[in-house]
Amino acid sequence: MKPIGYWLNRADKALSTYMNSMLAEFGLTRLAWQVLNVVGDDPQATDTDVLTVLAANADAAALTGAVETAIANGWAARPEPGRLALTDDGRLRLAEAAERVDAFRELSTAGITHEEYRIAVTVLERMTHNLEGGAGR
Repeated sequence: MKPIGYWLNRADKALSTYMNSMLAEFGLTRLAWQVLNVVGDDPQATDTDVLTVLAANADAAALTGAVETAIANGWAARPEPGRLALTDDGRLRLAEAAERVDAFRELSTAGITHEEYRIAVTVLERMTHNLEGGAGR
């Protein structure tokens, strides 16, 4: 049996590769889609909010690049310095991609019960807290 780190890395790569391919028809990447979701979920979103919420998904440079891409492509705008808001096109992109993202989620969890999924997430969360909290140092 391969160790958990192996499967975590493979799973993350598979998720990103599949989502990037699936979202390409909308002009999005997984990271851009995540940025648009953060901005769409908070009408007062700031660059700092995006960096904080998505810190586990990418480094600051990649996130800043994704924000700049969203602005350059007209999916997000700056209603005031440091603030972000979705444009009509950004809201449309998210709505159009939603059906495909739902299908992706179904595919990625095929054959996995709700309880198995919950346990997997709980175990990974606990492992993360153990390591980030310095347990065993």
